[in-house]
Amino acid sequence: MKASIGESENHAVTDAIAVERTLAGDRDAYRVLVDRYSLYLYRLAFRMTGNSHEAEEVVQEAFLRAYQKLKQFAGNSNFGTWVYRITANYAIDRIRQRNLEETRQALPARLSNDGVEVDPVAWVQDPAASPERLAGSAELAAKIKQALDTLTPAERTAIVMRHWDGCAIEEIAAVLKSNSNATKNTVFRAVAKLRKALEPFAEFRNTARAMGTES
Repeated sequence: MKASIGESENHAVTDAIAVERTLAGDRDAYRVLVDRYSLYLYRLAFRMTGNSHEAEEVVQEAFLRAYQKLKQFAGNSNFGTWVYRITANYAIDRIRQRNLEETRQALPARLSNDGVEVDPVAWVQDPAASPERLAGSAELAAKIKQALDTLTPAERTAIVMRHWDGCAIEEIAAVLKSNSNATKNTVFRAVAKLRKALEPFAEFRNTARAMGTES
């Protein structure tokens, strides 16, 4: 039986060896993989969920699912890529579930006098903020978060993977269980929505530059 992996050996152990030793019953070996990819996966989960606590839960669940399915890991792909996909897929599920729960709680259906359900979205107003309120970095960050929240789970996943993590279209398509053309369209829609949402900020910045009030 192979010896357990010690801290001094962690950096020299490849993913393949860590997986092999984990399957052989070495609990410390899986800890090597967790330590190696935790921050990487947390960044992905946080960008997708926009919530630190939820991101931590996503990462924990992703590692648990990866451990449970480790025997199915063929080893013909990188472990980091494999667990990345598990994390992204679980984050999508969480976002969908959260959106459903928030819709039920924040926008309860009402009944009209004749007993027909009234869609509350029709009477919820969301006035646009003025350019002045979008002037600083904090306002921009808030606006970006707000814009990301308007994306569908697939759109949010696509733009995070493409423009934050630099993933190839094929990798994104694998996570979304789609084809390359459909995935490209998803990325395009997400970018278009974000650009539209950030137009007021961009217009304000351009005006400030023209007036010489911003370098």
